[in-house]
Amino acid sequence: MAEAYRGVIGAFPYAFRQGDSLFFRLYVIVGTLAALFVGGLFTLALVVWIGQTAATPGGSLTLSRTFIAVVGLFTAGPLLAPTLLVARKHRKGLSYHPRYDTIMAALGYAFLISLYVAAIISMPESFTLDGEVVTRPQPSGLTAPIVAVLYAIPQPGAIAPPAGLLGVMAAVHYVLSR
Repeated sequence: MAEAYRGVIGAFPYAFRQGDSLFFRLYVIVGTLAALFVGGLFTLALVVWIGQTAATPGGSLTLSRTFIAVVGLFTAGPLLAPTLLVARKHRKGLSYHPRYDTIMAALGYAFLISLYVAAIISMPESFTLDGEVVTRPQPSGLTAPIVAVLYAIPQPGAIAPPAGLLGVMAAVHYVLSR
């Protein structure tokens, strides 16, 4: 059995040291920084929302504040999951698939890309920013056809890419850990 780590924070350097591939070790850094960034964005969004609605009594506003926090957890958590799952595998000395670390890192990167895709899908045609109406840019360049398709998807569909990748990540972990 490998050396133990202390708590969740210790799992990150442990996973970095014990990881089987350079690809996974890079994901530990990228995934952790991305989770901190996304977590910070949702924290700031929650602070701004509370500030804008502080004078309003509870009720549905309390629910929307909680919703922001829950969406933040469901966004940042899967970015950390590959690192935590691999750290657990090495700490307990479990015999998973030989490329488990690399596969989980690839799924982590895919989840990060799915968040970007979800952001493109959820972008409204026009919105107000600092009192000015801003229109989203027209797709151009090499990725124009892909962006045009993503723009055509209804905004509620933005949840599908990250939710789908989260399901794939869970299924792959289940299959490879047997």
